[in-house]
Amino acid sequence: MPIYDQIVRQVKFAIASGALRPGELVPSVREAAKQAAVNPNTVARAYRELQAEGVLRRVRGTGLAVTEDAPAYCRKERVKLLEERLRQVLEEAAQSGLSEAELRQLVEKQLRLLSRSRGRRGSS
Repeated sequence: MPIYDQIVRQVKFAIASGALRPGELVPSVREAAKQAAVNPNTVARAYRELQAEGVLRRVRGTGLAVTEDAPAYCRKERVKLLEERLRQVLEEAAQSGLSEAELRQLVEKQLRLLSRSRGRRGSS
């Protein structure tokens, strides 16, 4: 996956998780390039794509800010990405010869483990 796509994805995940909120400025192209140790043109390309998608907007004299609609859009994008990754895992499991029942058991086991680990984190 190209680096600019990775940056786009990182910004969308940060917005979807609430780490970046509507109206909040993203780091400048130079800052972001320095933080990520990439060419500024790579960050600029990612930011242009995010603007084209309506995730970021230019604030005159200030920089780029998260749009009001970005959180809902980014959450939908994140769900689509996770669905695709899950589909790939399920396809791989099916190709390895697992039955639907075995696959269901694996998924349920992992959900239980996840639930337990979240419960422990919440009680700390």
